[in-house]
Amino acid sequence: MKLIFEESRPGRKLGLLPECDVEKYEIKAPKRALKLHLPEMSETGISRHYTQLAKQTRGVNDGFYPLGSCTMKYNPKINEDMASLPGFTGLHPLQPADTAKGALSLMLGLKESLCEITGMDDMTLQPAAGAHGEFTGLLLIKAYHTDRKDLARTKIIVPDSAHGTNPASAHMAGFEIVNIKSNEEGCIDLDTLRSVCGPDTAGLMLTNPNTVGIFDPNIKEITDIVHAAGGLCYYDGANLNAITGIARPGDMGFDVIHLNLHKTFSTPHGGGGPGAGPVGCKSFLKKFLPWPVVERQDSEAFLSMPEKSIGTVRSFFGNFLVMVKAYTYILSLGKEGIPEASTNAVLNANYMRVKLKDKYKMAFDHTCMHEFVMTLEHEKHSLGITAMDIAKGLIDFGIHPPTMYFPLIVHEALMIEPTETESKETLDDCIDAFLKLYETALENGEKLHGAPYTSPIGRPDEVLAARSLKLKYEFEA
Repeated sequence: MKLIFEESRPGRKLGLLPECDVEKYEIKAPKRALKLHLPEMSETGISRHYTQLAKQTRGVNDGFYPLGSCTMKYNPKINEDMASLPGFTGLHPLQPADTAKGALSLMLGLKESLCEITGMDDMTLQPAAGAHGEFTGLLLIKAYHTDRKDLARTKIIVPDSAHGTNPASAHMAGFEIVNIKSNEEGCIDLDTLRSVCGPDTAGLMLTNPNTVGIFDPNIKEITDIVHAAGGLCYYDGANLNAITGIARPGDMGFDVIHLNLHKTFSTPHGGGGPGAGPVGCKSFLKKFLPWPVVERQDSEAFLSMPEKSIGTVRSFFGNFLVMVKAYTYILSLGKEGIPEASTNAVLNANYMRVKLKDKYKMAFDHTCMHEFVMTLEHEKHSLGITAMDIAKGLIDFGIHPPTMYFPLIVHEALMIEPTETESKETLDDCIDAFLKLYETALENGEKLHGAPYTSPIGRPDEVLAARSLKLKYEFEA
């Protein structure tokens, strides 16, 4: 379809604003050196343009979205209804705190619920996303060691299966990265971990279940090894959706955790709205939390300044309406519904894994948690069919591709996370699509190289698309 600037025609317009009924005033300020380019469109043209754009947008409301490690589950509309209440949308962050007691009570309730779910003692709601939460959590670890004048602790241990944001966040916080390899089961190798732990160890960053969807059976021993060396343990909450209400990172030995409210707690991803990455910690770290922190005094919520706060990491209190949605989700599910959601996520992933493993090789062929990883390495060498070919082929079945080529420890990887919000019928349709694509790979592999065939845009040149990005419209001089 054409860009709106290409559809624009000089003099074409629509009248939506009433006639100006006050005296016009020209602001005496420097004028633009270049003409302001605005599209000139009729109301009909605008309506059709944005309707076409909407039809080309893909989201969880359009169909199955098994994007591994992303938890693209359905966001209940009651969350949006609550976040739209005038008492919440009409708030201003600069108004006196005693005029926003309802909002403070909600933030307190959310914080206490998340602390109970994760096994933490306190929490900041400020961080705006998962990676922002990682950075904040690492600043807490840094502040802890600095406060104790243990300045030799400069290294963060990160497994080779970690999310790329882990080493990036640690580097931003001023740490050196120690990368350790996973064992044959896709988990932390204990001997390797012991060999790198020492007086320079500031901490370990880990998610459990890990990036290949496996709950590490040695998790408590792992955190004990790091603690014995004087380091702290950071929990990446990206995969918390598999264990909420069943296992708590705090009980596994983790000292700090971030949560992705836009994943586990069902608030929209990306274009659907801002994210939120609250950071929880054990009691010995609470004095370093960003300020202000919402706390309970008797039955009232109030704001306080932690004794040795690292400062603020986000303007005001964070993305408040995202908190409303997450708290609504928690209250809707309740004590029984939260663990049920996790068990269904694990059930759905294992159902798909077992149904596909006779055709597709599993990177780790045993019971998984909320996601599993397949490898197309054999098919690439024997049939010339790659993970990219299968992923693109799924688009022709109306299914969003799974995560490709991640984690890096699995060659030709496809990572699938069905989440708990999908029905058995949807899973069966996806399984059938995968099996049909495999048959196509055997019978007519060349056809898959051209997929997808039914999408608005066919297969682009991936290298060219990455290296020659066109991010703005170039107007004629």
